[in-house]
Amino acid sequence: MQNKIIILDFGSQYTQLIARRVRELNVYCEIHPFYHVPELDESVKGVVLSGSPSSVRDEKAPVPDLSKIEGQVPVLGICYGAQHMALAAGGAVEASDSREYGRANLEFINRENPLFSEIEIGSQVWMSHGDTIMNLPQGFEIIASTRDVKVAGYHVPEKQAYGIQFHPEVYHSIQGLQILRNFVVDICGCVQDWSPASFVEDSVSQLKEQLGSDKVVLGLSGGVDSSVAAILLHKAVGSNLTCIFVDNGLLRKNEFALVLESYKHMGLNVIGVDARDRFLDELAGVSDPETKRKIIGRVFIEVFDEEAHKIQNVKWLAQGTIYPDVIESVSVNGPSVTIKSHHNVGGLPEKMNLKVVEPLKLLFKDEVRRVGKELQISPTILGRHPFPGPGLAIRILGDITAEKVSLLQEVDHIFIEGLKSNGLYDQVWQAGAMLLPIQSVGVMGDERTYERVVALRAVQSTDGMTADWVHLPYEFLSRISNEIINKVRGVNRVVYDISSKPPATIEWE
Repeated sequence: MQNKIIILDFGSQYTQLIARRVRELNVYCEIHPFYHVPELDESVKGVVLSGSPSSVRDEKAPVPDLSKIEGQVPVLGICYGAQHMALAAGGAVEASDSREYGRANLEFINRENPLFSEIEIGSQVWMSHGDTIMNLPQGFEIIASTRDVKVAGYHVPEKQAYGIQFHPEVYHSIQGLQILRNFVVDICGCVQDWSPASFVEDSVSQLKEQLGSDKVVLGLSGGVDSSVAAILLHKAVGSNLTCIFVDNGLLRKNEFALVLESYKHMGLNVIGVDARDRFLDELAGVSDPETKRKIIGRVFIEVFDEEAHKIQNVKWLAQGTIYPDVIESVSVNGPSVTIKSHHNVGGLPEKMNLKVVEPLKLLFKDEVRRVGKELQISPTILGRHPFPGPGLAIRILGDITAEKVSLLQEVDHIFIEGLKSNGLYDQVWQAGAMLLPIQSVGVMGDERTYERVVALRAVQSTDGMTADWVHLPYEFLSRISNEIINKVRGVNRVVYDISSKPPATIEWE
């Protein structure tokens, strides 16, 4: 039985990072909201309590029921989690002058305690808390301190419980991964056998059992997630998998043909559907971003449904859902506020009366790529930047026309190919061009022009939840700007977006 760590989420921005670090140790873990403590079975070797934006002293502070956990398996409370355990046992947690934000150093460590094995005196850690544990309950012992915070870490021997008031999961905690390793491997006794190879082996075996000889249909996008899902399913059910790739007229230049060609060499049964005119007709005159997304989603469902019905006896719809999608659907504070709707195949299972299979739902994005590498999928596909489901529709601000799509495809092509030819593509997480709904005055060939403005965007990110703009070389931006203006008729001005997420989003719509 696969051993695992359970992470209870109290709403911290770092919760997913804890999971990523545990998995870097080749140990499987799952995130659950604090109010849903899962039943413990033999596979659960330990529990981590995350941080939280809340104060444990708030009336509406999240309070978990730890009765099924305490004393049964080791527990590590991080920041809020540590404060909650101390307060619940009768300790004192207060907002005080000794609160810490940012870097701090461990000036005292009980190095005989297994949590701090191999951790050095003076080790830098990352603090982010407004409250501080002032007094510990009976049976709790201090195992680490900083200059300003006496209780930086504690141990409750009777309950196998540990608490730390800093974040070991962030990069600024220099030996944070070692602390997590001490807890997960040494204290909890987890075997480090969670790897891309083991995931592929287990997944193919489970998919064979789940799907049997049933037929499966999958919507391909040409992206990493759907490609890896397709190959996993193909290994499990072979020719019983049919993939459908829909050209909505909003893809990158030549992308439909290039993606279909790349799949030919992968042994997949792929149906390509040219629905460009249908999508553009439905989008005619529509400027509102949410309305555009909903139209594209609806038309995609209609086209996909029509094609899928041509295949006899399909029982399953496969989706490339990944773990962050699953986590966000069970938010700690209820469903998250919708900033913009996600474009996926929502509504398809009900419409088509199909069961859903999601072979990647346990993986983070970087893990999907590692699994893809294990499956020997082309680096060209695995290294592709994310591309929004609605495509160029949300990069054309305002209404959509065939002329605007063609213009933006040319601009985007020059930008992306420029990144590749200059060795910059792999240093960027996502890049693209936006067509703005304005015109600007210019001078071309001694004549005054009044033409379109495009904005270039390139960001660095791990999972798209936060992102920073990439400091592309000025010389590169200068050359790309000149090439766009000289080669793309109708554009006389190029700007570069230097906004980070938050407060901006990666896409403009």
